[in-house]
Amino acid sequence: MKKTHCCERMQEQIDFKCPHHDMFSCPDNLIYYDERFDEYGLIIHDGGTSYLKIGFCPWCGKKLPVSKRDRWFSELDRLGYDSPFEQQIPEQFKTSEWRKNIESSPNGEK
Repeated sequence: MKKTHCCERMQEQIDFKCPHHDMFSCPDNLIYYDERFDEYGLIIHDGGTSYLKIGFCPWCGKKLPVSKRDRWFSELDRLGYDSPFEQQIPEQFKTSEWRKNIESSPNGEK
């Protein structure tokens, strides 16, 4: 199931696909959403793939979810992966699937 974002404008930004550039090169692409971490950011158009994490929607002002980045690293560390960007990690950790499994467990976060 596709995630629904806080407002129509945020949804448009997340869904935006430029026919001429990749997401970090396009000057019209402003927001990056990382589903692994449930994290939002403003794209820094400096030729790389950097973004600045944000906690509130720039359009509607709604508080965005707390990033799950630290939990992602903790879960992988618990499984024995100490360098997840250099190691072959389980497929579920490449998407939001890992969060669904944890959140549905009795001791998982809500």
